[in-house]
Amino acid sequence: MTLRRLVLVVCAILAASAGATLLYATLSWPEVRRLARERPTTTAFIERTRAELRRAGKPDRVEWRWVPDDAISPHLKRAVITSEDIGFFSHHGFALEEMRQALSEAVRERAAPRGASTITQQLAKNLWLSPSRNPLRKLKEAILTRQLERALTKRRILELYLNVVQFGPGVYGAEAAARHYFDQPAADLSEHEAALLAAGLPRPRAWNPASGSRWYHRQVARIEGRMARATFLWSQLGQKRPTPDAAALADSALAAFLRSDTLSPSEIFADSIDADSSGAPDPGVR
Repeated sequence: MTLRRLVLVVCAILAASAGATLLYATLSWPEVRRLARERPTTTAFIERTRAELRRAGKPDRVEWRWVPDDAISPHLKRAVITSEDIGFFSHHGFALEEMRQALSEAVRERAAPRGASTITQQLAKNLWLSPSRNPLRKLKEAILTRQLERALTKRRILELYLNVVQFGPGVYGAEAAARHYFDQPAADLSEHEAALLAAGLPRPRAWNPASGSRWYHRQVARIEGRMARATFLWSQLGQKRPTPDAAALADSALAAFLRSDTLSPSEIFADSIDADSSGAPDPGVR
């Protein structure tokens, strides 16, 4: 075989392989727009957990109950936003400043970058992808994130996220978490209970309301402080800010925060960066 013929054969094989890969990606690509009117029947992360259970010789059941947006406490929405993505209502899927900060810290500390994913990015990963950090997976996440932001409203994205995200070993979604840890529906979660759930999102298998981790409980307190100051979230969520009961305030550890000046989103964003850098997030979640 001549060199020219060999080159042509190699090019043909590579082209066929690329074409097959593109065809598979096209046929298997998620129909993002359907989420505007339909709920997912499962997620990539739930299936991953089920596979792990089967490999361990256990039943592959997980705790997961879907509930509509109005059946989820606004306290949990506020807790998750202040914990995971304070700029959720203002960005288009990517928090570029937080990414820059995470990369700067990684270079300065000669360590792997900490989690800096937005809620939309986390939703894309939970629904369709793996925890891998390889470039191809990150590219898919970026494309799906953009599609989610274009096809869905912010409230729908938040509703989906709170219904599929992991809150503990085998516990997925706000409703299952509220019943598992507090024996009540997600609609009835208090601010403190919401902070307990949100604080575990970076590492839900280790950090959850059943955890005794010191870092986890410090994070709960930080989130409660941010919630108390992030009063702008009430209007962004379409909710009226409740008037706190005077007696309850006197007994609350958050009274000092509530007496202080309200922080702007940018100030709370800076607080979020400081808090996140105190612990190492689980790469399987963010």
